[in-house]
Amino acid sequence: QTVSINKAINAQEVAVKEKHARNILPKKGAQTFWSVVNRLPLSGNAVLCWKFCHVFHKLLRDGHSNVLKDSVRYKNELSDMSRMWGHLSEGYGQLCSIYLKLLRTKMEFHTKNPRFPGNLQMSDRQLDEAGENDVNNFFQLTVEMFDYLECELNLFQTVFSSLDMSRSVSVTTAGQCRLAPLIQVILDCSHLYDYTVKLLFKLHSCLPADTLQGHRDRFLEQFRKLKDLFYRSSNLQYFKRLIQIPQLPENPPNFLRASALSEHISPVVVIPAEASSPDSEPITDLVEMDTASQSLFDNKFDDIFGSSFSSDPFNFNSQNGMNKDDKDRLIEQLYGEIAALKEELGNFKAESARGAVQLRGRASELEAELAEQRHLKQQAQDESEFLRAELEELKKQREDTEKAQRSLTEIERRAQANEQRYSKLKEKYSELVQNHADLLRKNAEVTKQVTMARQAQGDVEREKKELEDSFQRSQEQAEVLDTLKRELAASRQELQVLQGTLESNTQAGVEQSTRIAGLEQERDSLSQAAEQHGEEMAALQAELQQLRDTLSREQESSKALQQHLAEEQFALLRSTAQEAERMVQDALSRLEDPAHISCTGSAGEFYCLLSRTLAASECVERLQDAHSKYLSNCAAVGSLLPCLALFAHLVSDTLVQGSATSHVAPMEPADRLLEMCKQCGSEAVSYLSALQDPGTVEGADCSLMTTCLGRISAIGEELRPRGLDIKQEELGDLVDKEMAATAAAIETASTRIEEMLSKARAGDTGVKLEVNERILGSCTGLMQAIHVLVLASKDLQREIVESGRGAASPKEFYAKNSRWTEGLISASKAVGWGATVMVDAADLVVQGKGTFEELMVCSREIAASTAQLVAASKVKADKDSANLCKLQQASRGVTHATASVVASTKAGRSQVEEKDSMDFSSMTLTQIKRQEMDSQVRVLELENQLQKERQKLGELRKKHYELAGVAEGWEEDG
Repeated sequence: QTVSINKAINAQEVAVKEKHARNILPKKGAQTFWSVVNRLPLSGNAVLCWKFCHVFHKLLRDGHSNVLKDSVRYKNELSDMSRMWGHLSEGYGQLCSIYLKLLRTKMEFHTKNPRFPGNLQMSDRQLDEAGENDVNNFFQLTVEMFDYLECELNLFQTVFSSLDMSRSVSVTTAGQCRLAPLIQVILDCSHLYDYTVKLLFKLHSCLPADTLQGHRDRFLEQFRKLKDLFYRSSNLQYFKRLIQIPQLPENPPNFLRASALSEHISPVVVIPAEASSPDSEPITDLVEMDTASQSLFDNKFDDIFGSSFSSDPFNFNSQNGMNKDDKDRLIEQLYGEIAALKEELGNFKAESARGAVQLRGRASELEAELAEQRHLKQQAQDESEFLRAELEELKKQREDTEKAQRSLTEIERRAQANEQRYSKLKEKYSELVQNHADLLRKNAEVTKQVTMARQAQGDVEREKKELEDSFQRSQEQAEVLDTLKRELAASRQELQVLQGTLESNTQAGVEQSTRIAGLEQERDSLSQAAEQHGEEMAALQAELQQLRDTLSREQESSKALQQHLAEEQFALLRSTAQEAERMVQDALSRLEDPAHISCTGSAGEFYCLLSRTLAASECVERLQDAHSKYLSNCAAVGSLLPCLALFAHLVSDTLVQGSATSHVAPMEPADRLLEMCKQCGSEAVSYLSALQDPGTVEGADCSLMTTCLGRISAIGEELRPRGLDIKQEELGDLVDKEMAATAAAIETASTRIEEMLSKARAGDTGVKLEVNERILGSCTGLMQAIHVLVLASKDLQREIVESGRGAASPKEFYAKNSRWTEGLISASKAVGWGATVMVDAADLVVQGKGTFEELMVCSREIAASTAQLVAASKVKADKDSANLCKLQQASRGVTHATASVVASTKAGRSQVEEKDSMDFSSMTLTQIKRQEMDSQVRVLELENQLQKERQKLGELRKKHYELAGVAEGWEEDG
């Protein structure tokens, strides 16, 4: 197999030999194939990659089912290779790119639809099962087949476009190398066309015609392309001996007429069994060879003996002057006969040549029909085997049903007998009880009557128990009977076919009667055994009493063990709470430690305090849940102990970090922060102490911890510096990090928009799909424009640093110009944040949960952020810099993209509002007047709200300007 792979996939521009491709087909999987192919330079030689695609396509069609499973992992590599070859516009580059896309589409189709084999050969019943009788599945399957067939036709057209059809390219090795893979494509296209026609007829029987207008348009386009390509392929000399290509009908099927399905003929592609491989020599026309040979023979005869007999080269009379005698006339007559025979011989040869051509054509047609009949025979055999298997299964089901019916009849008969026996025994028991009461006064017969009563009572209990068991079994059998009846009802139609075989089962009735007699004997033996079991009943009752006594002792022991286990669990909880309390007490003591008080912190302490506070708050929530579970079930102590340990650790870190933060904060907030840390520690100690006492563990509450941690977090937010928490030597690294984070945020936003667009196309229709596509498309354009602007900004910043730092390093330059650097950082953060917020707003709009106004505001906000980034980058740039011109051009691109987003959003809103316009046709004059007054009131309210919101917006912008000035150090610069 390895040798055949290396021989089939090589750099020679010749077609793959059929014997090599046949030897490559694996019996189990494709591990060997991929182990050899991975060592080939597919990315370096286009012909090698083209022949690999041909072989891999044949493996997917004719190979083992595991070929697809073993090849899915290489799907991304095929995509990367397709993009790489797509950059070449000449030669095999575009062919390889399109072929690799086709192979990826084929793998995805068969992975998503595993019922379809690699060669796409399915019966109509299997095609119906693939859709699971769901119109939505059939609809989606038709779309996927359209995409699949589109890739096949694209490769078909690209191969024909790359060939010079003015020359006989099909007889050259280079032309055959390009045409050979189209045999696999023709096989795929014939099946896909057939299945598409059948699915469209099925969809038109379930859905309105308007809904399927897009399907019909797409099918019509593909029908025309496929018909033209089949016609062009059938005229190529290369395909005539290798494959019989079907021709599509003159007009496409009329899906609006259901009866047109009966007129549809499935196209059948026939590959003759004796067809030679694609590597054979070019086909030679034998008739032309015979004609050429005959012409050459005639020319040579004419050259030797003359072109005609009119000149009579053997006229000896002209030489000796003698008159013609009888002999000369005879010779002349013979020459005339020879000329006539020669002409007749030429005509005969021409007729025989034409007859040979016709016979060869007829032989090819008969061979194709024979191959088709063989194929149909094989399908009939497969269907016969399937029906035979179903028949055997139905026979087994019928036998099981008959057995179940017989068992049920026997059970019912036994139940009736048991009921009769029980009623008789009950009457006998009543009579015995009465007799026992009468005979109490008779001392002589007391012992005998008591013994008889006890025996009767034992029989009654035994029969009662047997009756209960029989009744329970009859209920179970009744349930089985209901199930079997349902299965029998479902199989009744199929059993009608088998009624002819029921006549042969008459002998089974005799066997059944014999079996019934045997069962009656068995019943008698069981009755005798039941009488014997009555004697064992007393012993079993005594044993039962012993077991009950043992069970009571075991229950008392179990209660003791459970109590001991609860004590051990609480001891474990107490020890864990004590250790956690010691950790918190240690943290509280460190708050008053002089060595700790004298330590100074940095600006990073504020961020660490906020992170610790957040983690502690989350831990308190988990601790509350674990505590509730423990109170409801003491066995859940295993989930409470880890939460206690983590709680003590995070609270201790929060207290220590709060103390450290208070050392770098102003006096008043520092005192509040320290006091709140002490209060938080006290609450934690109180909670942990309550967990150590069995009487207070149920009332222990840590909800006050959440309040204390929230206040500590609020104080930390107040104390957190704005823009002053970064060391100057760290500014250079932070600029690069922020620019990289901004680029990453934009890439993430673009990816999310593409995902939303794919989901919208898959799930939306009509106006909603049109609006969502327009909005998401404009958002994608804006993301691309911002990405270009960020790259231009980075280039300009690099130029500024290189031109202005002199002998200093870039970090020193950033540190020297810290205010300018902080402006860049702030602008980069704003751009990344704006991209994320805009994608979130677009997601909400697509889902129908957001508003168009929010999306327009987000787009304008991100445009303002990019303008801030441009302004920050232009401050120290040279006015004649090429990078500055590039940045300004990118800024204009962002402006245009923002305007496009706003315009598409407004258009979408108008389109949706037009769709949802009100209908006043059914309203009366009074109702319209009332609505008019309500609208006027609403207009006044909205105008008032608009005025207030504008005032609020002005105040917010003023406050934002002040805070931005503090963060950027504008006051200090002033």
